[in-house]
Amino acid sequence: MTLPKLWKLPEDRLLAEQLRLLYGNVGVSVIPAFLVALVLLYTLENDSNRTMMLLWSAAVLTTKLLSAVDARRHLATPIAPAQARRLVALLIVVHTLDGAAWGALAWVALGSTAVAGNIMVLAILTGIVGSSMSLLAPVLVVFICFAAALVALVMSWFWLSGDSTYKALAVTGFLYLVSLVGQAHNSSQAALAAIRLRFENIDLVKAANAARRNAEYANLAKSKFLAAASHDLRQPIHAQGLFLDVLARTPLSPHQTEVLASTQSAWQASSDMLNTLLDFSRIEAGVVQPKLQPFGLQNLLHQIENDLAPLADAKGLVYRSRETTVPVLSDATLVGMILRNLVSNAIRYTQHGGVLVACRLRQQTICMEVWDTGIGIAAADQIEIFREFHQLGNPERDRHKGLGLGLAIAEGLAKALGHRLWLSSTPGRGSVFRLELPQSSVAMPATEVLPDGQALQQVRVLVIDDDDAVRSAMAHLLRSWGCQCHTAGSIEEALDLASAQAPAIIISDYRLRGLRTGAHAIADVRALLGTHTPAFIVTGDTAPERLREASASGIPLLHKPLLPDQLYRALVEAMA
Repeated sequence: MTLPKLWKLPEDRLLAEQLRLLYGNVGVSVIPAFLVALVLLYTLENDSNRTMMLLWSAAVLTTKLLSAVDARRHLATPIAPAQARRLVALLIVVHTLDGAAWGALAWVALGSTAVAGNIMVLAILTGIVGSSMSLLAPVLVVFICFAAALVALVMSWFWLSGDSTYKALAVTGFLYLVSLVGQAHNSSQAALAAIRLRFENIDLVKAANAARRNAEYANLAKSKFLAAASHDLRQPIHAQGLFLDVLARTPLSPHQTEVLASTQSAWQASSDMLNTLLDFSRIEAGVVQPKLQPFGLQNLLHQIENDLAPLADAKGLVYRSRETTVPVLSDATLVGMILRNLVSNAIRYTQHGGVLVACRLRQQTICMEVWDTGIGIAAADQIEIFREFHQLGNPERDRHKGLGLGLAIAEGLAKALGHRLWLSSTPGRGSVFRLELPQSSVAMPATEVLPDGQALQQVRVLVIDDDDAVRSAMAHLLRSWGCQCHTAGSIEEALDLASAQAPAIIISDYRLRGLRTGAHAIADVRALLGTHTPAFIVTGDTAPERLREASASGIPLLHKPLLPDQLYRALVEAMA
């Protein structure tokens, strides 16, 4: 990857589509940026920096407002390929100013606030650069200009401070920028590949005599693109989630806690989107293994209501969930995923009225029903809606309306469980989705492993991952739980560490350097130690063939981005 390659722009019609992606991303980032800037002003402003903080916040708000107005204006009409390169030049200017405005915060706030304020500034600026990668990566040169302007100002303050620690941070910041540019390049290339594929599909569909062959090719290429893009995005998002959890365990002011909660919420939204793709990939790969056991439905219905009722309230809808004491025999986690997808879909396509979740006893089966008063589904579409990426009333592919995978995932999980899923619907009046579950005579409520502060004290953990950020995040989090954590970037490093001090448990990424896998790494360490050391694999891969390979290793598999609670439970269960 050379510098000329980073600055090279594709042909005009592809560039126009990249611009549309970027403009769409910019729009959703304006309000969070406004809120972060105002919170920083309120938190960091003091007598020594009041004027400069006011000027800084005005500059940030102005650049964000310019970006939003510019994005909205160009999204209102199709972007002509002939004007694409001129728009790129304009975006470079606007986002370079935006990056410079954010980077100026280092000169305004660092050194004029308490240590906690300095930490907050560095955390926020790091998050801004990281999040801008996913927002601006569709046009790589725009992201490079934004990030370079921001990082240059911050690193110059570090370097000119004269403090050796800050100089080390300056070098680290440069390396972080290089890493982000590499990840942004991968994301940009994946997006460009998808755009090229869409244009190719349009051309191929015009050839009627090859319609079926073209459709199969498009579906395969689409799956490969989703898997590649998902893997590249999971790495930084996984590390970000772990770092945020570590930050949450440190002393923070109420305002810092509020900003952190907003950042965690944004991280959760990104994580949920990636997990939707993962769910679909796992079904395609055939690696979903149901664990059937008796459980009560009421706890599950309460969880879904607590999570999704606020979405209905925000739209002015009535959400009702009828209580039940009936136990069923199934996999509680997979049934929960099915019901969440059905309820989310019902809320998304209902504008007036409400949503009802209830169950009916039918001989020896329980029929879970999700009713809505939404747009309804015509008889001709009632099979198509279960097809992946198929959406009703969303020709513009608005991502606020989801990916079009919810019902495909629900149907795939129902088939994996051996349960029947069907619907009845009347256009204009609403729909009801029904999931048939076998009744059980015994209810076994699931128990939850919660951190007790002692379960992992002094446990020696060996982490194997070739991503520096992930290794650092894992080490910080595990040590905050009392573990003795050692990290390795390769199998050779892992063997050296294990020979010096045997680990009690091994955590490995699946895809490692040199075409090796986490299964190879764990097998080599176990062979060296001569014991069956507890281990599990953490992977960001969603390609069906990769999931099948990882599942066939017989080693427990977890998926990035991984919630800290999930990691904790996995460690406790493995040690038990």
